[in-house]
Amino acid sequence: MKTLAEHAAECEARLRAAGLSFGHGTDNARDEAAWLASFAAGIAPGDFAGRADLPADAACAARLARLTEKRIAMRMPAAYLIKEAWFAGRRFYVDRRAAVPRSHLGEWIADGLRPWLAKPPRKILDLCTGSGCIGIALAGVFPEARVTLSDVSAAALAVAEENVRRHQLAKRVRTLRCDLFDGLGGAAFDLIAANPPYVNARAMAGLPAEYLREPALALAGGEDGTDFLARILHGARRYLTGGGNLIVEAGGARGALERRFPRTPFTWLATSAADGEGAVFLLGAADLDAL
Repeated sequence: MKTLAEHAAECEARLRAAGLSFGHGTDNARDEAAWLASFAAGIAPGDFAGRADLPADAACAARLARLTEKRIAMRMPAAYLIKEAWFAGRRFYVDRRAAVPRSHLGEWIADGLRPWLAKPPRKILDLCTGSGCIGIALAGVFPEARVTLSDVSAAALAVAEENVRRHQLAKRVRTLRCDLFDGLGGAAFDLIAANPPYVNARAMAGLPAEYLREPALALAGGEDGTDFLARILHGARRYLTGGGNLIVEAGGARGALERRFPRTPFTWLATSAADGEGAVFLLGAADLDAL
């Protein structure tokens, strides 16, 4: 009987040979193979190393083989195949109604956004929430906070609601359908977090097949990628408390955003990811007063 590691190595070889695109929870064939093998074995990806040298039964091997076939044939993100993604150390349900949970914000959330917050936020807004992963992760880190998950997509909010249920957070986390700030009324938040659409038009036209499986609404940020980012910057101050903070992933739109807002004092946060340098910015309420 082959070990789990041996089955994962075979999966890796097939994924690599197929020329797939990664970026939905992993960024390479080896990590994705370990993730799929973990799912097939019924364990968390973080437990793979401790189980890798153990024999994998026939049922596990068959599940992994089917997943590998589908991943290659359909060019579908692995998260959609297994209806599962991990973000900030937490497991989330996901399907094609929402973008696959992933954001450079996750690394900062897991660390409680230290040292940027003077005190734990009591009211949090997660804009463009999609699956709800950012807001739900923040609710887990800040147990006294009440969190609003907002999105313009009713379909995405249904996924977020499922994750609220699975994480047993219905008493503190609500969903709200609105177009960015339109529909929030007079609410004010200590923290607004967002991973909005920021892919520019040229990049959208060249996206790999895996990314085209996601809702375009969650990705397309306009000609230079800043359409939603600009709306967030212009609208956020009204919905922040005096000492509140705005934290946003801008991804590859950083340069265009800085050109559009040359006098805005962005604080760009680094992450350990190879493509995470300067992908996330933070602004305090006072930084937005001049906008």
